[in-house]
Amino acid sequence: MSVLTSPRGKVEVVHCRRTETQDIYCIKNLIRKFTQKLFGNLNIIYLLEKANLAITLHNDQEEIMAQATFLDYPNWNIATQDDWVSVFRELDSDIPCTPLNTLFMHLFVAVDEYSVGCCKEIIRTVFKAVLDLHFVFLIVPSCMSLGSTLITVFSQVGYVPSLTNDEDFAVHVCHRHNHYPQLHIRKARVEDHDDLMPIFLHHDTILKETYGEYFLAELIEAQDEENHAVVCEVEGVAVGFMSVCSQVNLELLHKCFDLAPFHGLCIPHQDDILEPPQEFSIHESSDSQLENSSEESQKIVKEPQEAVSLETRESIQRKGTEAAVEEALSPVTSENTGEVKDSEKLSQVSSMVYMGYYISHRSSLSVSLPEDTSSFRPIYKGTSTAFCIQLFFIDEKSLDFMNFVFHLFHDKDFCIISVPHLTPEFVLIQSFVKVVPFNNCTLEQDLYVFHRAGLLKTIKIRLATLLDTPGVEKLVSTLMPCKSILEDLKQYNEARRDPDGTPLQVFVAEVAEQVVGIAVIRNEMDIEYIRSHYNIEDFIYFNHHQREEHGHLYHFVLNPIFRHYTKFFLKEILRLGYKSCLYYPVYPQVKEGKVQSPKAHSLTSALHYLVPVRPRRQIVYPLEKLGINAPSKEVSKDALSYALNHTNRKLSLEPKITVNAKIVVVGASNVGISFLETLVFCSHLKFSNLTLISTYGLPGKKLLGNEQRKFLANDHCYNDRDHELMSLCSWVNVVVAKMTAIDRTAKQVVVSREKVVLYDHLILCTGRQYQGSS
Repeated sequence: MSVLTSPRGKVEVVHCRRTETQDIYCIKNLIRKFTQKLFGNLNIIYLLEKANLAITLHNDQEEIMAQATFLDYPNWNIATQDDWVSVFRELDSDIPCTPLNTLFMHLFVAVDEYSVGCCKEIIRTVFKAVLDLHFVFLIVPSCMSLGSTLITVFSQVGYVPSLTNDEDFAVHVCHRHNHYPQLHIRKARVEDHDDLMPIFLHHDTILKETYGEYFLAELIEAQDEENHAVVCEVEGVAVGFMSVCSQVNLELLHKCFDLAPFHGLCIPHQDDILEPPQEFSIHESSDSQLENSSEESQKIVKEPQEAVSLETRESIQRKGTEAAVEEALSPVTSENTGEVKDSEKLSQVSSMVYMGYYISHRSSLSVSLPEDTSSFRPIYKGTSTAFCIQLFFIDEKSLDFMNFVFHLFHDKDFCIISVPHLTPEFVLIQSFVKVVPFNNCTLEQDLYVFHRAGLLKTIKIRLATLLDTPGVEKLVSTLMPCKSILEDLKQYNEARRDPDGTPLQVFVAEVAEQVVGIAVIRNEMDIEYIRSHYNIEDFIYFNHHQREEHGHLYHFVLNPIFRHYTKFFLKEILRLGYKSCLYYPVYPQVKEGKVQSPKAHSLTSALHYLVPVRPRRQIVYPLEKLGINAPSKEVSKDALSYALNHTNRKLSLEPKITVNAKIVVVGASNVGISFLETLVFCSHLKFSNLTLISTYGLPGKKLLGNEQRKFLANDHCYNDRDHELMSLCSWVNVVVAKMTAIDRTAKQVVVSREKVVLYDHLILCTGRQYQGSS
């Protein structure tokens, strides 16, 4: 919310939001002849459908005051959308523009009386919403002036010629630092206490009540080589604080979290035990077979989140270990310390306070964990290479502490932070990788890891070449579909399309001349089937997308260190591949007792950044009676059932709020499944801690035999095909067991009389019962 004042003294309170379809009529009414000369004759519906970011300002009466639209390639015909970077670098070498830090304004309209204030408010909002954004370019015909409004935020940097005629265009740029606070990060001083305490007390008073009124000053004064306190300030006033410590309780973390992708946060040592002994492997294999049998259904089995299968989850994360973290990126970081140190401060975080409880050696808490001997735990003998964030709170300002705190610990490669489950996700940890906990973990905190190399801003997305083959082989060597990915890369380098003629594109992510990610897409050939069987038009206007603009995502692999660049990777795939939509199907793992073809089990670690699409209820057509009036075979064909996930250009910069609260549903009844379905299909939310406790597991995951089905009540709400179309197993942890007790005080559920499942919210939906026989 902001207050705008017109030159005549009128005052309007304006609010900012994403542009919606119902705004189009008002936007058209705000277009003037001058607007058309600046931006050309635009189809507003088409422009909004292909825009990366569209911002609308409205007043308290919901009247549209202004609107601006931004895309990731230039307007007018001065460069192709996949090759504009070279043009702008030649224009002004002092502007380090890249696809990561640059957007282009394609439209701006406003109510004349408030146009200047609206323009500044929209620009400020854009920089606040897109953290990596540093430049907004505006391209206009050279014969046109910007007018009295846009000239207040844009400055001219040069001219570029048109690709098709002799006309020149003027290039104007808007810099982040002119519209968003410039921050200074430094070591904390005791005199910062008076600025910081009001911010801290606004969020939390427990530490003050426990340690006294001046605990923060004492914490700042107690700094040494292992403990540092850092503040960020704006115009001499401290607005944020972070306390970091090099002493990390690795023993506890190794017991609670799967840190194998990061080599246990330790330096590699010759005595490390990374693989289970042979006897253990045989024993583990026999145990897993017993757990899958119906006789041992009371065992607890956890299914992964954000993945189709357990192998998928493990393969996604495992690549962060030796090849990527230790060998490849450590030397890169040392060679680019100047870039890391001087990189721009990007992170914008809402008001937040954080306190680390368990990850420091100095913690006096004693945590006892239940023993879990069902799986192998690696043993690391090397020295710790991590430091932890102990206390963190900020005001509503933009900041980035990470460059500075890594500079304080030259010998550390990882920064870790633990956050209570119910803490709303703040922007700082969106750059961190969430670590998968073990089944026996009872800590009330989530652990996040950030690697030093994640500070690098030189990530580049481009089409793959033959020279990338060794790098890709190294990247995917431990992944389950390694062979399939390498075959697709070979096919792309040889023919650029499949043997059946389907266009094929392979993109790689490169950092410091090293391949850290790969994506394989093909043109979506079953688009009519998708349109008729899924509610895809909840997200796009189908008629504004050409057939060749629909892409099918087959593989997506990105080193966990650079996971926070996933949305950028997807956005670049759309721009460089001339696509507007991407689709990713999740097929059922097992059907009729047989594993489906490998083509149906593609790998993607980007599922969190896609939105699940609801299936459409189908009409059963009497095809023989309809004859020539029957729908096309592309619509009526009997294809394999799958759950569809989707992204498009409009969603490329759309934030997705993560909810880490532990939500436990007891019972796989219709109510329980419907509740989980509602949460999973929230396109703007991601529930990362959903758990289902059920005697038979998740319906549709493991089809029951006819004899078993006789003992269950008939289900007329969800059949096996419905479960295949939802694929709840991609988002929900499943505990195959029977609930035997509830401890409301400790907020935990006891299953099978011995195991414990923690919860923040408990939903009891026990509906399916055994039926007695006559």
